[in-house]
Amino acid sequence: MQLEKIVAYHKALADPTRLRMLLLLSEGELHGQALAERLNLSQPTVTHHAAKLREAALIQERREKNTVYFTLNPSFIREHAQASVDFIFKRKEQSDMTDVNETLKASIMRNFFSKDGRLRQIPAQYKKKLVVLEYLVEQLESGRKYSEKEINSFIQEYHEDFATLRREFIMHQFMYREDGVYELNPREMWTRWDQVK
Repeated sequence: MQLEKIVAYHKALADPTRLRMLLLLSEGELHGQALAERLNLSQPTVTHHAAKLREAALIQERREKNTVYFTLNPSFIREHAQASVDFIFKRKEQSDMTDVNETLKASIMRNFFSKDGRLRQIPAQYKKKLVVLEYLVEQLESGRKYSEKEINSFIQEYHEDFATLRREFIMHQFMYREDGVYELNPREMWTRWDQVK
């Protein structure tokens, strides 16, 4: 949501009278005269504040002969309140998630790779397996075409079960194979371990 819309929303709320009007309207529809009486304000003052709330789409109005009735626009209020929260906290949450993911990745790397860089075992858990596969394909050159023999030799530097790992590279879109030639897919196509629940 645009910053200007969030600001306009908060400007409309930045008045005690308007907040009290919204509180009264949260109980149900009221006409202008009833609002004036319950807030102990003049009719023109209520009309002025109602206009500000209506311009910001926080309330809706309907006419019945000479009487104007006001109701809240609850979905709009909630949506803009949430947009404010998202705007303020989103970057922090994304940063926190990055920290959590980096910690998880480091832990998986320690658990599944020995000090000499060899893969101890292929993880059974899906997310952990994707971390390992991603690490392995990151060691390959983007844009380079590999023969099956070259891919097998590369995998054997890390683990003896080259057939399984080669198949996993293809299954999870890290690489594609055509006529026995292997090449890395663009990173956007790779199965993302950090999006697995």
